[in-house]
Amino acid sequence: MLEKHTGVARQRGTQPWPTPRRIATISVHTSPLDQPGTGDAGGMNVYVVEVARRLADAGVEVEIFTRATASDLPPLVEMAPGVHVRHVTAGPFEGLAKEELPGQLCAFTAGVLRAEAARPPGFYDLIHSHYWLSGQVGWLAKERWGVPLVHTAHTLAKVKNAQLAAGDRPEPKARLIGEEQVVAEADRLVANTGSEADELIKHYGADPAEVTVVEPGVDLDRFTPPPAGDRAVARLVARRRLGLPPHGYVVAFVGRIQPLKAPDVLLRAVAALRRRDPRLAAELTVAIVGGPSGSGLDRPTALIELAASLGISDTVRFLPPQTGDDLPAVYRAADVVAVPSYNESFGLVALEAQACGTPVLAAAVGGLVTAVRDGVSGVLVDGHDAEDWARALGTLLTEPRRRAELSRGAVRHASDFSWARTASGLLTVYREAVAEHRSRLVSKFSDGSTVQPAGAC
Repeated sequence: MLEKHTGVARQRGTQPWPTPRRIATISVHTSPLDQPGTGDAGGMNVYVVEVARRLADAGVEVEIFTRATASDLPPLVEMAPGVHVRHVTAGPFEGLAKEELPGQLCAFTAGVLRAEAARPPGFYDLIHSHYWLSGQVGWLAKERWGVPLVHTAHTLAKVKNAQLAAGDRPEPKARLIGEEQVVAEADRLVANTGSEADELIKHYGADPAEVTVVEPGVDLDRFTPPPAGDRAVARLVARRRLGLPPHGYVVAFVGRIQPLKAPDVLLRAVAALRRRDPRLAAELTVAIVGGPSGSGLDRPTALIELAASLGISDTVRFLPPQTGDDLPAVYRAADVVAVPSYNESFGLVALEAQACGTPVLAAAVGGLVTAVRDGVSGVLVDGHDAEDWARALGTLLTEPRRRAELSRGAVRHASDFSWARTASGLLTVYREAVAEHRSRLVSKFSDGSTVQPAGAC
């Protein structure tokens, strides 16, 4: 049995657990090829990409199924050696919001099943689905192929609805039911943190023996701190690269602009800080890095309008999602990175910032309690009151020694996380799922059954 909430399994008996040769990864609503930070692309995209690459490095082939969103996309793309992305046609290529995708699940599932039918029997050894829409597809595919299903929720509707931002839309009942079905049918559930594991058990009735915590990671080769003694120079270079003021303080928000991520909390805090300490606020620039997403698309200029209404437009700079080396530059340019979300299954932005040596000011919710070590790598704020956030932000900005200490702690904390570690934990889960699946087949056929399910090993 898996040890509860550790992501570490104990081998039973003396036979080694089999490592899957090929994995079908299902990511219906967002492609690993999309740029994180806008639309529906975010931390889950990063997770799928980084894990797939590390699994391929370990000798496991990965095929990622995602919905085609343009007519000129090739059916199959090699994302990396051993990793392919298959674009499945399901509904119109453009103009479908995530909330409209349940109506296309039949078409998407048909495309997935057809792709497998063109392969030799038993081509895939396991399915790993991401988000509840993918779990619905994975549930049907596992029945057809006779292979185990591993599922990662990434976010949970019941948890989101309990922590809604003001004015945000609650998740629909159809999603709640869909998540309950996937939890019941999956062979293994992978949670990002212990708190998420507890939520799966408490709110969805998951079997604790089938829930394992495997924490996400960070690319420690890409997100790195400046060399010792060169932080000030690195900060200046990064700010020039991004067109930010070379002097004064910079606080950055990185992510999709929507109520759930709560960038408005940061702006209201800055306005409160201006009232409390006008001189400090005059030295401050807030960099909002990302694009509208989710319910934020209803009013894509809402954050710009809020900054104007608060009288801080001169303080706020809006930057598009950053690619390549520009994203680490954002973290190195900042004195503090703010993550005021109402809910996060983990909080990859917080981990990336800390890996670059930048302290994080985050809401004490969900996975952020794990991603940020309060008082060591950053500061956690209870709640979303603007005055509380202004107080915490002002303290961080006016105490350079504390920021330097948190910076060192941030690098140490982030170094405990890596995508190789995540992939290793997932492989442990995969091996046990495959082993138990095969054990069930042997038991079933020893009872006199003669017909083997499609795809059985």
